[in-house]
Amino acid sequence: MPSAAALVLTVTALVGAGCARGDGEAFPWGSEHVTLDPRELGPQIDNPYWPMRPGARWTYREVDADGSVRRVVVTVTGRTRTILGVEARVVHDVVSEAGELVEDTYDWYAQDEEGNIWYLGEDTKEFQGGRVVSTAGSWEAGKDGAEAGILLPGEPEVGLAYRQEYYAGEAEDAAAVLSLEERVQVPAGFYRDVLMTKEFTPLAPGALEYKFYARGVGPVLALTVSGGSDREELVEHVAP
Repeated sequence: MPSAAALVLTVTALVGAGCARGDGEAFPWGSEHVTLDPRELGPQIDNPYWPMRPGARWTYREVDADGSVRRVVVTVTGRTRTILGVEARVVHDVVSEAGELVEDTYDWYAQDEEGNIWYLGEDTKEFQGGRVVSTAGSWEAGKDGAEAGILLPGEPEVGLAYRQEYYAGEAEDAAAVLSLEERVQVPAGFYRDVLMTKEFTPLAPGALEYKFYARGVGPVLALTVSGGSDREELVEHVAP
């Protein structure tokens, strides 16, 4: 893995680079409004860094700073949801700890003609003792000022920065591409030429997370390097 110094990229420099999509339009940033054309997006997602075929499943082991262990299962469903006229794929995330449900989330994604995966919202619930205690972070593009963002670019380039989601005060994640040549070892296997991104949000200025995506697989590792020390690693990947 590169040194920490080599990974430091300022948001100003990333945005100033002015990287663009294949259609010439800049990736969305901050609260910038974006208009999606339903004719150019759909639920068939084959981005090489995160192909989402219905039936695909990823199982992760997440360990936080206190040593607590959680199991995260991400499943691509056969269902779709229409958002702003766009037919989006429904992906189900379930988080449990010691066999008890902690979080249950449905995410909505669609892919455009350039291979960019768009994030159109999520319905998330946190549980304690079997009861819902929070739905914070839930949002849907087009409602209450929420805007869609890019989950992953179709043609990632080092220095490319983009908004992943925007719902003022609730969901404002952004990301930047750091490398396309990483190597990662996790319980599920060893991967080369891995895409590495960093994720951050103005809602938690001190927080920084590195994510790693393997070709043909998807996310294989996530490391919180500031604002915590969580590690989430892929244990099993089931491809349909």
